[in-house]
Amino acid sequence: MSLETKLVVSSIALLAVVSAVIATATTLFFNAFLTDRLDLQVHAAAHRSTRTAGPSNPPSEAGEVAFLLTPGQAMETFGARVRQGVIRRAAVLTDPGTVRDVPAPPAVTGVTGEPVTVGLGPLGDYRMVGALTRDGDMLVVGLPLTGVRTTLTRLVVVEAAVTLAGVALMAIACTLLVRRAVRPLGRLAATAARVSELPLATGDAVRLARVPEVDTDPRTEVGQVGGALNRMLGHVETAFAVRHESETRLRQFIADASHELRTPLASIVGYAQLTERSGEPHGPQTAHALGRIRSEAGRMTTLVADLLLLARLDAGRPLDRLAVDLSPVVVNAISDAYAAAPSHRWLVSLPDQPALVVGDTDRLHQVMTNLLANARTHTPPGTTVTTTVLLSPGRVSVRVADDGPGIPAHVLPRVFGRFARGDGSRSRLAGGSGLGLAIVSAVVAAHDGRVEVASVPGNTVFTLRLPAAREQVSPGQGGGSGEQVPPGQGGGSREQVPPGEGGASSGHEPGGDQGEPGGGHEAG
Repeated sequence: MSLETKLVVSSIALLAVVSAVIATATTLFFNAFLTDRLDLQVHAAAHRSTRTAGPSNPPSEAGEVAFLLTPGQAMETFGARVRQGVIRRAAVLTDPGTVRDVPAPPAVTGVTGEPVTVGLGPLGDYRMVGALTRDGDMLVVGLPLTGVRTTLTRLVVVEAAVTLAGVALMAIACTLLVRRAVRPLGRLAATAARVSELPLATGDAVRLARVPEVDTDPRTEVGQVGGALNRMLGHVETAFAVRHESETRLRQFIADASHELRTPLASIVGYAQLTERSGEPHGPQTAHALGRIRSEAGRMTTLVADLLLLARLDAGRPLDRLAVDLSPVVVNAISDAYAAAPSHRWLVSLPDQPALVVGDTDRLHQVMTNLLANARTHTPPGTTVTTTVLLSPGRVSVRVADDGPGIPAHVLPRVFGRFARGDGSRSRLAGGSGLGLAIVSAVVAAHDGRVEVASVPGNTVFTLRLPAAREQVSPGQGGGSGEQVPPGQGGGSREQVPPGEGGASSGHEPGGDQGEPGGGHEAG
């Protein structure tokens, strides 16, 4: 329930309760007032009756209630003569000079000088008092409560109508006033919502929305909140600007340093090769040292190139946007991986149709190369690495799975981080730069795609999802049988690819492109 609704409902409920209490108190007070006034009238009627009461032994029974005919008695006045606990006669004055006998309940015999209410059946309730005559008879006189009840009923109806009208008017007035009062809160919420929709995670400098000036009046509570929100947004905007400037300087430094390091690294490699080829005899230690210089300079060159690529991707430099069939890209990358690690078992499954995406061929090839190199580096010889290209409407997916030891659970959340380490070591005995998976993530993001990883022991899967260049076939079309085919033969869904050979046949997987359970490796 919104604040506006709560305030309106609470105000209406409070008004209804207060009105009900006032109406009840008024009704009770008015009932007591009318009853007291009727009691005075009953006492007056009884007083008149005792002054005019006839002898106790009249010649006929007609004179037992003759006191009802006393001048001044009101119509419907009840009268009864009680002698020694026995009702001698009971009647009601119907017209001037006319009485009508009525049955009297036994309760009439107990009426004394204090007014009491006695029911007379069809005649209704009466307020009655008793008065003794000189001969000891009790004259009971009463007046009907019909007038009091009718007046109270009308009062209750009027109170109910006034209460309902007041509640309705209160509802309208409260709705208008509360809506006007909470409108600034709505504008504050809209400002916060606009800020929450901004891509703040990109690290770019952004201009944050502000609360309107009309909602920052410090004399009101809402204005105080609006002013505080504006100050907070100003601090956040400043922090983003400072961070963006710092990151920009860092990226520029990395790009400049990487660019400047390429020339001396090339010189180091060149001089090492020149020394090795000089023809002069070198001792084993010198030869080993020259080989290490050339090897480490090559690794350094790769690291510099990776850093430069990441800096360019972070800076948002555009990539080539061409239609690329991922199937040849995957086959070529697997051929390179086979050449680098023939002790692994490399399998591939491709769809019958072209797996077209819009992107940069070289960068996509680098993505596949890095994923396969990651699987090769962090799994033992004999590991099976399976690459599958899947088609679904509007999307192309690539899965790289292996049955290696898997990734430690604590590494998975940061596996795409730069220089991520599975064991916390800073060593690079496997020859990786530590940026392979970071480059994969950055390049895939630059292609408006995403990369996912999951891992359990014996099953590690990386899944790339890229937008298709055009509408692809529906899931379930194409595909192969899933059998292993010798190199160079077509027609199977999975084959082992030796270096320099393509020719892997289609193997489109029915049912979409949901990834298998499993995960991926640390960046390598």
